[in-house]
Amino acid sequence: MPHSPTVVGRLRRIWRYPVKSLAAEALSETAVGWHGVAGDRRWAFVRPDSQSRRFPWQTIRENPLMCRFRPEFDDPARPDDSKLTVYAPDGQTYAVDDPALADRVGAGTRLMRIKNGVFDEMPLSLISTTTVAELCRRASVPADALRFRPNLLVEPLEDRPFVEDEWVGATLRIGATELRVDQRDPRCVMINTDPATAERTPAVLRSLSDRNGHAGVYGTPVTPGTVRLEAEVVLL
Repeated sequence: MPHSPTVVGRLRRIWRYPVKSLAAEALSETAVGWHGVAGDRRWAFVRPDSQSRRFPWQTIRENPLMCRFRPEFDDPARPDDSKLTVYAPDGQTYAVDDPALADRVGAGTRLMRIKNGVFDEMPLSLISTTTVAELCRRASVPADALRFRPNLLVEPLEDRPFVEDEWVGATLRIGATELRVDQRDPRCVMINTDPATAERTPAVLRSLSDRNGHAGVYGTPVTPGTVRLEAEVVLL
């Protein structure tokens, strides 16, 4: 017999990352399409040796200071058509396609724009507040979900970490959007980087040693729509 829809949490934060590995943009609501959050990771910097690598992107792994460059759409409501401005941590301002910005991100890098976003695995990433709190407690760092660079931060009704693992294989409804939870999120050294200071704490990744390096989940939209802060998260 099918289960009835069950409220499992509430949406507390929404983020998009206009440029892969640069700082997040916090949103109060957003359209979610087949390719994820509107305007998410439409731009990326490519390393000069990209043709010889399976993973060609210049990221926080190569340059942790990238997380302190803050991109903003000139027209946030129309991200696919908007110009994009990037604010450097020293106060300098660049158009996203300014070669001087690429030089600061990494010598020899070049900018690429992708119509449907630049993803590691899946279009959407989600993590719970309880998982963030537990992992940061283990590593003795302040609890900051942006270490894990999710699109959606959910406060679960159950006050325990890693509850989102149990949603893998199910569908969630958040606002007008439904997303299939496809797999747990395999993590790398990027989560060691403090998004506010760019300092690295290797204990954060080590805190996942008992979980085979996984924290949070990846998902794929199955019903496009709008999501807003404080929306109920319903397990279908």
